[in-house]
Amino acid sequence: MTPTALSGPVVRGFRAGDGPPLVDAWCRSAPADPITPDRFRSLVLLDANFDPEGLRVAVAGGRVLGAAHAVRRLTPMSGTDLEPGQGWIPFFFVDPAARGHGLGRLLLTDALDWLRTHGRTTVDFSCYTPNYFLPGLDADTYPEAAKLLGSLGFRTRYEAVAMDRSLVGHRVPDAVALRRDELTAVGYRFTTPADDDLVELIALARDHFNPDWARAIRECVATGTPLDRIVVAREPAGRLVGWAMHGAYESAIERFGPFGVRAETRGSGLGKVLLHLVLARMRARGAHGAWFLWTGERSPAGRLYRGAGFTTTRVFRVLRREAAR
Repeated sequence: MTPTALSGPVVRGFRAGDGPPLVDAWCRSAPADPITPDRFRSLVLLDANFDPEGLRVAVAGGRVLGAAHAVRRLTPMSGTDLEPGQGWIPFFFVDPAARGHGLGRLLLTDALDWLRTHGRTTVDFSCYTPNYFLPGLDADTYPEAAKLLGSLGFRTRYEAVAMDRSLVGHRVPDAVALRRDELTAVGYRFTTPADDDLVELIALARDHFNPDWARAIRECVATGTPLDRIVVAREPAGRLVGWAMHGAYESAIERFGPFGVRAETRGSGLGKVLLHLVLARMRARGAHGAWFLWTGERSPAGRLYRGAGFTTTRVFRVLRREAAR
């Protein structure tokens, strides 16, 4: 894309040397969601789908004033599907000192144009896997961004919530411990997986839940995450039917998940047992809290978390823009 000028600022692709000032500008622009240089490196620069031209950077007088990141798949999330019509904008920001002059609109329009030149007719905001920062837009924290995205045709598909709970004083509830004992008595096993179990665990996550969960499990273990951060459940016949874990994302021990049980076992109490067994392990490691970024507040999982003492801390709008808009 050719650079675009508006009252001085120039919008262009990412160049060597942009990283440190871009991180500084991000932190000034979004103090509620700051980033560090190493997270920016891991989640943006080392992303397999990163294209420097897709990271549109606004510069004036040698100073980074904002950015909008446009992404298309260069590497499939699963199988061979490159999702040729789909694009993402994981983040954008404008330095507070540069706001009020249309720079945010210019950056987003430029990012959308870049995606369009690569055939992307559907664009989702923020919920990009594998390396999303937030599931969507927190409109309470960023009302100006919500207004701007809406004016550009982004519409809410659904809402996701982040939840937290304190682990101070946590103990496995008596009813959950009783259900664990009842399941164990009929042949269920709740264990830390061995190396050989990971093959079946990754296949379960990939085929029955989300390819990104399979990736997260594979990558965190490959980079040294201890296996005792995972609890797997096997039914009496030996089939792996569920798991729960923590520390899978960026080695954050207080971040719970991913977590899932096979559909046919839901309602048996299996998920509640797995959830509390992992919370107990987290507390034993010294974690004072547990949190995660993404679930449906009224979904079965959301109800399970609330029953386990989690409360909603943020609400995100998962947004999509169709070319027809």
